[in-house]
Amino acid sequence: MDTYSNPFNPGAGVSPPELAGRSEVLEQAVTALERTKRGRHAKSLMILGLRGVGKTVLLNEIGREANDRGYLVEQIEARDGEGLRQLLIHALRRVLLKLDRPGQTIEAVKKGLRVLRSFIGRITVSTGGVDVTLGVDPEPGHADSGDFEADVKVVLVATAQAAKEAKRPVVLLIDELQYVSREELAALIRGMHAVNQDGLPLLLFGAGLPQLAGQAGDAKSYAERLFDFPRLDRLEKEDAYKAIREPVEVERARIDDGALEEIFTQTRGYPYFLQEWGYNVWNIAGGDAITEGDAKVATNQSIRKLDESFFRVRFDRLTPLEREYMRYLAELGEGPQRSSDVAKAMNRSARSLGPTRDNLIKKGMIYAPEHGQVAFTVPLFDEFMRREMRLP
Repeated sequence: MDTYSNPFNPGAGVSPPELAGRSEVLEQAVTALERTKRGRHAKSLMILGLRGVGKTVLLNEIGREANDRGYLVEQIEARDGEGLRQLLIHALRRVLLKLDRPGQTIEAVKKGLRVLRSFIGRITVSTGGVDVTLGVDPEPGHADSGDFEADVKVVLVATAQAAKEAKRPVVLLIDELQYVSREELAALIRGMHAVNQDGLPLLLFGAGLPQLAGQAGDAKSYAERLFDFPRLDRLEKEDAYKAIREPVEVERARIDDGALEEIFTQTRGYPYFLQEWGYNVWNIAGGDAITEGDAKVATNQSIRKLDESFFRVRFDRLTPLEREYMRYLAELGEGPQRSSDVAKAMNRSARSLGPTRDNLIKKGMIYAPEHGQVAFTVPLFDEFMRREMRLP
């Protein structure tokens, strides 16, 4: 096969050649976009799922759909240890400056800029070492109370009012929302609630690990009435086959059923891994047909590459005790396990391992699907841990 024509894209957030099995959630988002554009009520979305199920890819696709419909789109990626305030300031600044069109004086836009200036306060906000300025004076009494939740609400509503007056709806895309603190998430939800109540044209599409739904509910009890929480999972066999077969056939090549079965079995249908196996099997195959034998060779190559990069970078972030915890969790199996069983296997008390468990959740390595349970956020990580570490 011609490696230059390889149709598969095993990258973080990179769109696959065939977005299989995600049409329902995408249509849900498109409906929200269309309803909001027409002045109708619509729920925003928070997309949930493990690593590698395509949350970022879907968020990007929603952004493209919004852009095609005339929305201003701003994308944010929350990071562990970085406050949401500064990310919001940069995003809302870009939105308001784009709404502030030359030759037009829209008072709601000017006010939005003044409110944002109040929200910034005395904080120095910089990008690449250059201070960010707005060229306006603050709006006294707006978004300057020092109450983060109240101030976020005011600045989001002011931005949404500016969007309405400028006749340009706005979409905020926020990835990795599980890293946002409870205080910040509560502020974001309250702000979007106010925007929603006023019927203003600003939508939020977020994405995060499965614990995000619980975090949102803990932050604000009405979160489930404001947002829908669609969950992405591994693809069913039919969709997984489609994700591999169609790109191959577009390039006028073939793949046999035995190869598809090997890839599906090894990847469990997780979209990121399908791209990894697809990329490798394409490069391995000779002629214009991919065989089961090619797929088995691709399995060995894919596992080696994942161990050296995708899994390794996550493993290297862990302390020795965190690695030990993850190794014993892996020994118990792929699915959710009782945290007390992990502690028992380690010959430790669950109480003494509580901080280790919490740190692993904060790092996005595990999550708690139910009270007292833990599970890996990265598919196939249990297999990597068993290959990487021997138990005493």
